[in-house]
Amino acid sequence: MASGHEVLCVNKNDRYNPHERIKSIGGKNSNGTRWKLTQEDAIQGIENGKWTFYVSKGGRTVNVIVAVSRYGNKYLKTEADGESPDNLLSLSECPL
Repeated sequence: MASGHEVLCVNKNDRYNPHERIKSIGGKNSNGTRWKLTQEDAIQGIENGKWTFYVSKGGRTVNVIVAVSRYGNKYLKTEADGESPDNLLSLSECPL
């Protein structure tokens, strides 16, 4: 069974393609330590059934899913977003 994790922050780059904009996602474990995964590792974990991710915003929780761009590239976005991962991109930057 996949373990669920809230995404609290992201690391972005200056690219405009949806599949290239997010470098990594991060959050906090139940013991208060921070976790951070590259977009590629998060995608692999979702596809392998190891993890699920979600974003909570304004009292609403939405799942993070793997999407495929029109060019066949995989990237992360929330179910509520169109082609652009706006819910994730609006999160603060993860600490280094």
